[in-house]
Amino acid sequence: MTLTDSLVSYTFAITLLTLTPGLDTALILRTAASEGSKKAFQAAMGVNAGCMIWGAIVALGLGALLTASELAFNVLKWVGAAYLCWLGLQMLFKPRNQMAADSAADAPLKKSSNGFIKGLFGNVLNPKVGVFYVTFLPQFVASGYPVAAYTFGLAMIHVLIGTVWSSTMIAATRPLSRWLKRPAVVRNMDRLTGLVFVAFAVRLATSKR
Repeated sequence: MTLTDSLVSYTFAITLLTLTPGLDTALILRTAASEGSKKAFQAAMGVNAGCMIWGAIVALGLGALLTASELAFNVLKWVGAAYLCWLGLQMLFKPRNQMAADSAADAPLKKSSNGFIKGLFGNVLNPKVGVFYVTFLPQFVASGYPVAAYTFGLAMIHVLIGTVWSSTMIAATRPLSRWLKRPAVVRNMDRLTGLVFVAFAVRLATSKR
C-alpha cells in the first residue's frame, strides 16, 4: 500500500468510526449537558490521552511482533479480518436504536469531578479499544515504513479527528445531542460503518506482507 492510499483510506474509515455514536460520544455529550463545556473538553482530552496510550502500546507490540515473525503477521491478519467482519455484520444486521449506554465499569468514574480522569479511564479500561487498534491499524501501514512509528502515527490521526469532532459536539451540544440520539441516525451510522468494516475485513484478508 502506498503512503497516499494508506492515509486516504484510513482517514475515511477512522472519521466514519469517530462520527458513529458510542461510549465516548455519550460521555462527552452527557458531561457537556450536565457539567458544562469546560468539563466536557477535559473529558474529550482524557479520551484522546487514552487513545494515545493504547496507540503506543499497540505500536510497540506490533512493531516488534510483525517485524520478527511472518507467522505472527498471518495470524494477526486472519484474526483481524474475522473480528472486523464480525463487527461489521453485527452493525449491518443488528444496528442499535440508541447510543451506547453506560457500562458497569463506568460507574466509579461518575463520582469523579475530574472530566479528564473520566475520559482517560473510560477509554483505557475499555479493552475493545486495544483490540480494535490491534486488528484495524496494521492493514493501513504503508509499505517501506517502520511498523511501530507508522502505527502510532495512525493513532495520532485518530486523536486529531477525535479532537475536532469532540470540539464540534461541545460547541453545539443541544442540537447535536438531539440529532445523534435519533434512532434513525444511530441505525444508519451503524449500518454504514458496518459496511465499511466488512469491506476492510475483505481487504485485510487478501493483503500480503
